Amino acid sequence: MAAVAAASLALTGCGSGDEATTTEKPTGPVTIKVWAWYPEFQGVVDLFNKTHSDIKIEWTNAGAGQDQYTKLQTALKAGKGAPDVAMLELQEIPTFQLTKHLVDLGKYGANDVKGDYVEWAWKQVSTGDSVYAIPVDAGPMALLYREDLFKQYGLTVPTTWDEYKQQAEKLKAASGGKAFMTDFGANDGGFLTGLMWQAGAKPYAYDIADPSKIGVNVNSPEAKKVVEYWEGMVNGGLADTKAYGTTDFYNGLGSGKYVTYISAGWGPGYLQSIAEKTKGKWKAVPLPQWTAGANAQGDWGGSSFAVTDQAKYPDIAAKVAMELFGAKNTDAWKIGIDKAYLFPTATPILESDAFMKKEYEFFGGQKVNEVFVPAYNAIGEFAWSPFNSYNFNQITTGLNQAIEKKTPWSAALDTAQENIKTYATQQGFKVQ
Repeated sequence: MAAVAAASLALTGCGSGDEATTTEKPTGPVTIKVWAWYPEFQGVVDLFNKTHSDIKIEWTNAGAGQDQYTKLQTALKAGKGAPDVAMLELQEIPTFQLTKHLVDLGKYGANDVKGDYVEWAWKQVSTGDSVYAIPVDAGPMALLYREDLFKQYGLTVPTTWDEYKQQAEKLKAASGGKAFMTDFGANDGGFLTGLMWQAGAKPYAYDIADPSKIGVNVNSPEAKKVVEYWEGMVNGGLADTKAYGTTDFYNGLGSGKYVTYISAGWGPGYLQSIAEKTKGKWKAVPLPQWTAGANAQGDWGGSSFAVTDQAKYPDIAAKVAMELFGAKNTDAWKIGIDKAYLFPTATPILESDAFMKKEYEFFGGQKVNEVFVPAYNAIGEFAWSPFNSYNFNQITTGLNQAIEKKTPWSAALDTAQENIKTYATQQGFKVQ
């Protein structure tokens, strides 16, 4: 909640908005401090330092997700101790921009690389000519399924959500209820939002250029359609409800208890790390659609590099943000793809033979990126709010209470809607 609290302060004038620029020219190599938690990032840093004589990166892993954000907000508020460049998940950019502590990279040539990214990804980090971060990775969604178990239970690969439920019912009968079609991780706000994104929901209307107002619509018909669907899956015994990231969830993927995994672009590597014994048994196919023949897609996860206003040399820090995982940095992306399993946002990397035609041994040699890249290209625009952590908490709390039968499923999003609107008003936003 530290990020949320800091965001609210901006509306009362606590954000400085001043970049720590300097007219002083460096007389030697400039050290740029970077905070990030990317896997295998040390190799990327070493590569950058080896190929640049005028810049040296000093990397710190200040913790993942909220752990880093709390430290970062504290340092930004104090006016000292923040890095020059910070890794930010895409949904967190509005929170940090609201406090006026992110440098506008458009002033330092960021728009020159705009063409390296698809429109939806670039709009996640910018408004107009102002650019507040450089996209690094994303999480286009797809369906991973156990090919061997589909054959064992006589299942067919679904292309729509209706078919998905039909196959789940068939699986329940064939397995005697011992296997589930999937696990519904109601504790993961990113997963839930990705599904709603695909269904066409627009929970928030927010423009960084006009931060005083926000639209809140988390209980839209499109969002409720998703919730009602999963209510039927859970109450029908077709989907399990173990929390994502727990031992029970990991065991379900590795034991055959779950025959599909609704995944993001980083999912193949994640699955390989937690279900190593199932090597060669999985395949990737497009995410089921709400309408047969449609190509609606959603995103689950994604991150970027932003430059803070404590950077002494923001122009050089901007260069680091653009180049560390830039579209031309194929050596860095080889590490990011092969070792860290990142899903790149840079189009030249995405469309390269090295990525598109990469065969994944864990998937029996399948070129899984031929599934994920088209999904990435078809993702539509989506806006986040500047207090996203609070919103995620409201939605996941409501759905978990519904799973535990403490509240009706139909009320979960309605309650979240009212709580989020009230919270936004209390923080000084004009709610629309």
